[in-house]
Amino acid sequence: MIRTILAALVVLVFATPAAAQNKTAVMYKAAGCGCCDGHADHLRANGYKVRVVELADLAPIKKKHSVPEAQAGCHTIEVGGYVVEGHVPAKIIDKLLAEKPAIKGISLPGMPDGSPGMSGTKTEPFKIEVLGTKKVFAVD
Repeated sequence: MIRTILAALVVLVFATPAAAQNKTAVMYKAAGCGCCDGHADHLRANGYKVRVVELADLAPIKKKHSVPEAQAGCHTIEVGGYVVEGHVPAKIIDKLLAEKPAIKGISLPGMPDGSPGMSGTKTEPFKIEVLGTKKVFAVD
């Protein structure tokens, strides 16, 4: 019985930091952008630790990550070694982190209504693309 309890404690001690590390994100956004703050709140509500960095110019961060203009969002997120552009739902970021595909990142182009942080009503499924391609990573 004591061995079982000790084994469970060891698993918890070593598993928790890894899980928390995967859900740590840095969001680069323009100062005063309310929809970005809404997306950060959505991520936090889904277990992410989000550090928000406000920049006067997002172009350097987009250039650093080779984000195509057609896939650029109003904010850029670095999470788990990936780049996430725009208002991608937390469950799709969870999928990215769990599957660990050999890609640079993902994007939800166009800031669609009803996406996390955006006002309005979702009118069609969101197509989340692989960054730098038109390949669909997920549909939500």
